Amino acid sequence: MRPDRPRSPLAGPETGPAEPFPIQLSGPVVKGFGRGSRELGIPTANIPLAGLSVGGHEDVESGIYYGWAGVDIDDQGERIRSQGEGTKCGVWAMVMSIGFNPVYKNTVRSVEVHILHSFPQDFYDARMNLLILGFIRPEYDYVSKDSLVEDIRVDIEVARRSLDRAAYQTFKSDEYLLRFEGEEHENMVAS
Repeated sequence: MRPDRPRSPLAGPETGPAEPFPIQLSGPVVKGFGRGSRELGIPTANIPLAGLSVGGHEDVESGIYYGWAGVDIDDQGERIRSQGEGTKCGVWAMVMSIGFNPVYKNTVRSVEVHILHSFPQDFYDARMNLLILGFIRPEYDYVSKDSLVEDIRVDIEVARRSLDRAAYQTFKSDEYLLRFEGEEHENMVAS
């Protein structure tokens, strides 16, 4: 059950991410349960749970996190197969859920990423690299979907404000976010 007290407008120290952050996760964008857009009005790009094993983070606490997402797509959601001159893959702020989504009584953990950008189309099978910079809150069970959506909207604003700080902005240009090709990356990515 969610606490009945005001939420902090920021997450993480002013000086930048503290251990164990940053955490890197990668994976292809896969179909989820289809609830983010359809039921909640908050679309998500999901990666396989196996992505948590990259770098040994399978025991990360269930909850809501924030950071940056690099995806091999453009602002319209079109795949970019190679980054030649004049092409640029995107990096966007994100808020994500790692957990069981208690309101839906899931029995399997999922990794669901809400990118803070509006895309006109889905981008399944695109490659997504996540740089998780902080923890916002644990996952809660909710008495209604309306209260869940209300909290997600607060999470989005907490992520946006937290990432606007200078110490977190520097991570937006981390080369990991846009590294989609090559044997080293493919060996790291959970498919």
